[in-house]
Amino acid sequence: MLNRLSSPQQHKLLVAMSEIESILGPQARTGETPVAPSSGAKAPQKLAALTARLQAVPFQSTSAHELTGKGTTLRLRSGQGSPPGGRNRVVRPASAPEESLRNQSLLDQSSPSAESREPDYTLRQHRPRDMGWVVQRHGDLYWKEYSYDERFEALVAEIVAEFIQNFDSERERCWIAEKDGERVGAIFLVKKSKTVAKLRLLLVEPSARGLGIGKRLVSECVDFARQAVYKKILLWTQSELHAARRLYEQAGFRRIEQKPHQSWGRKDLVAETWELRL
Repeated sequence: MLNRLSSPQQHKLLVAMSEIESILGPQARTGETPVAPSSGAKAPQKLAALTARLQAVPFQSTSAHELTGKGTTLRLRSGQGSPPGGRNRVVRPASAPEESLRNQSLLDQSSPSAESREPDYTLRQHRPRDMGWVVQRHGDLYWKEYSYDERFEALVAEIVAEFIQNFDSERERCWIAEKDGERVGAIFLVKKSKTVAKLRLLLVEPSARGLGIGKRLVSECVDFARQAVYKKILLWTQSELHAARRLYEQAGFRRIEQKPHQSWGRKDLVAETWELRL
């Protein structure tokens, strides 16, 4: 078995087994001087000698591999060569790749996962100059991504103007998402009636997509609508806005109506109305 290993592998195994011998203590010794790490022609003989001494020590192998340096785990039986205190001790000879994986695991444990760490964006309510940005970014992005012409931009301007002129701070809200001091997203919840609210103008900048901002904005709308004691939220969207539709569906909305239409320079659009009962 040892002859099948390359010289570097034999050297690594020799180092690992020497460390095992130092942990096993006198029970692993047969009166010989402990083998020191080395390389070269004598390595196989030293490895064989150390292996023979280790075989005299009672242990359980919990690995499918033999002693080849491929992740073998040695566990001393309680009361037989155990360290002081009687506790079992696990010894794992680690190859270089295993050591690298262990270090990576420690790094992963020391830093929160993408899902659990604090988001690197913030949400706030609207303030002066935000509405102009909302209109401009809708016009720009929807033209580039869906070829909606300036009439779509005019529709967005009408919506935000009505929101500002009739703003009810107790039952309506606009959220602006910011990242690194720049606006990267927006959403509106507006009053349609005493019991019905409308979700409007969801937008996330391309540079900030994939960070969960859209999902968070929709969630904020739903939570606020519940606090404002609305019974239902409606929204109007287009069938080709697949990413937004997935967010609505995940939040519990269901599509209740579809209608083909020709608007904003496009003749193949399908409008959809979605509903969420609170």
